[in-house]
Amino acid sequence: WVKDSDHILTTGLLTVSGMGDSVIDCFEVSATEPFLSQVSHCLTEAPTRGVAMVPKLALDVLSCEVMRVLQLTDSFIVPINYHVPRKSGQEFHADLYPDTLGRTAAMSAAEWWKGGEKQEAPVRGCSTSSSPLSSPSSSAAPSRSPSSTSGLSSGFLPSPSQSAKAISSMLGPSSKFRHLQGAVLHRDTHFTNLKGLNLTTPGECDGFCANRHRVAVPLATAGGQIAIFELSQAGKLADTGLPTIQNSVNVADFSWDPFNSHRLVVAGDDAKIRVWQVPEGGLTETLTEPETILQGHTEKIYSVKFHPLASGLLASSSYDQTVRLWNLESGDEVKALRGHQDQIFGMAWSPDGKLLATVCKDGKLRIYDPRKSAEPVQEGAGPEGHRGARVVWVCDGKYLMVSGFDSRSERTLYLHSVESLSSGAIASAPTDVSPSTLIPFYDPDTSVVILTGKGDTRVYIFEIVPEAPYFLECASFNSSEPHKGLAFLPKTECVVQEVEVARGLRLSKTSIEPVAFRVPRVRKEFFQDDVYPDTAVWWESSLTASAWLAGSDGKHQSISLKPKDMTPVSEAPKEVQVRKYLPSSHYLEEKTDEQKKDELLSAMIGKLGNMDDNPLPQESFQGVEDDEWVSDTHTQTQMYTQTHTHTHTHKHKCTHTHTHLTMLLCLSG
Repeated sequence: WVKDSDHILTTGLLTVSGMGDSVIDCFEVSATEPFLSQVSHCLTEAPTRGVAMVPKLALDVLSCEVMRVLQLTDSFIVPINYHVPRKSGQEFHADLYPDTLGRTAAMSAAEWWKGGEKQEAPVRGCSTSSSPLSSPSSSAAPSRSPSSTSGLSSGFLPSPSQSAKAISSMLGPSSKFRHLQGAVLHRDTHFTNLKGLNLTTPGECDGFCANRHRVAVPLATAGGQIAIFELSQAGKLADTGLPTIQNSVNVADFSWDPFNSHRLVVAGDDAKIRVWQVPEGGLTETLTEPETILQGHTEKIYSVKFHPLASGLLASSSYDQTVRLWNLESGDEVKALRGHQDQIFGMAWSPDGKLLATVCKDGKLRIYDPRKSAEPVQEGAGPEGHRGARVVWVCDGKYLMVSGFDSRSERTLYLHSVESLSSGAIASAPTDVSPSTLIPFYDPDTSVVILTGKGDTRVYIFEIVPEAPYFLECASFNSSEPHKGLAFLPKTECVVQEVEVARGLRLSKTSIEPVAFRVPRVRKEFFQDDVYPDTAVWWESSLTASAWLAGSDGKHQSISLKPKDMTPVSEAPKEVQVRKYLPSSHYLEEKTDEQKKDELLSAMIGKLGNMDDNPLPQESFQGVEDDEWVSDTHTQTQMYTQTHTHTHTHKHKCTHTHTHLTMLLCLSG
């Protein structure tokens, strides 16, 4: 229930809405029966997260605005204007605006405690100044629900109008990806009948992993088995046993080599890393012997991460509180990074491959330069909560985004400047309360981060910008059942004709479903070059592990995603803007009875169509001569209205159609 004493006292209006509802009701409260009567039923486009009334002095009285409500949704603050249909102009309607309460306190708290009962001085009339929250009635669209018992109409704005834009400018910038939509693709692309999924992978593991050709899914069977599915062979999986990779120990984490789609690296509970080679076309038999085994950690391994530029270079973190670097070509450990005092929650390479960031249970966020020192080059405070965390580099490597928990166990996103890690987080964005860590996927082309946790049904989406407010929340994607993981494919798998900016694979308990994240655009026949800058070819290496260890730095090549047959939208001809809604004066205009009759007559003639172009069915009848038709007007009218089985001459058809419409007009008014 949302009420405001200012509006109750002066207009007797009361608005009612529930959290999550898509309806805002307005009632008139009176001292006599029926005491409470509904005057407006406003349907909203998005669920309501909160409702607040604007003070009376901010209303536009010249447009007969008697109340304004601000609806809070997941992405916007939407003004809803309530107008009494009067002819607006320079005339002040005193009957609508009795004296209202002012903004000056009648007494202090101490005076009230002593028994004071002063009344607040009323303000005569209302302000007509153009405050930031004031909006002319001409900018408001008509109510979607015209039901009203007291002449009140609500001007619901389905999209940001002048008022909403004014509020947006006050709140800060909004993301052009705020309406990003997630959609599960056709069932033909799903893997179904998935059985025996391992639901107890460690929190540091993403749950499953994928590349452009295949998916690796851990199974709950003994021996740390991993199933491999070829994306080109989607469909219902067989009930019989599938060929798998057998690690002989429980799987802690695993990852595909970004530069070799056949190489899968698996970390186990026995402190060993096994390197597997999947044959061309997928598994046809169970693999039991890995290509290489990497040994060096003394305790269970947390996670493994490939270098973004150098081929065959792998980082791993372990319970022994170290991060070790491996050269897969030689099978040797090449570096051991130290300095952690507790469990390592997550790690991430910088986009240029020079630095490695870690977030630890000891409450520290660290940055290493592995080629220069085994100790961190920077340290700063990490999340306060100690339940888990992830870290990712954003905004061209200038910031670190950490998804973790605060001191109240609420999942929160933190942003840290790489240049001043010791200063702490410069911004944060709380999400919700849940036990699972939010796993981030960051798209450097759009600066959009997509996050979800294992066991969640909601996927959060934010655009991260390098200035305040830093986090711009976008529309979220919700699934009907909890997902066990979300992995993303290379940008080249996106369908740019549908303005798809990310393609993910959603793992559920029994299926794998592709999910497309699309930006809604009207002119999709053009290539949206503002959404698709040249993308980095991160699936191709730029140097070897040995070259990187020797001090060389690589850089990814970039390619354009524009199809040859599409024109960039920046070069498209400009469209003529068409006003979507008529001004409110059109709906408030009083019409005479003659105007109403003319409009009804025109509408019905248009409905019946042109009689010359649309002949009556009986005109095609055979066997009746022209002189057999009766020409008496009364007889013809009777025949037309009762049987409709005879036709008339062209002249009579027009005459009787008009007569028939005139009869309807008389009945209707």
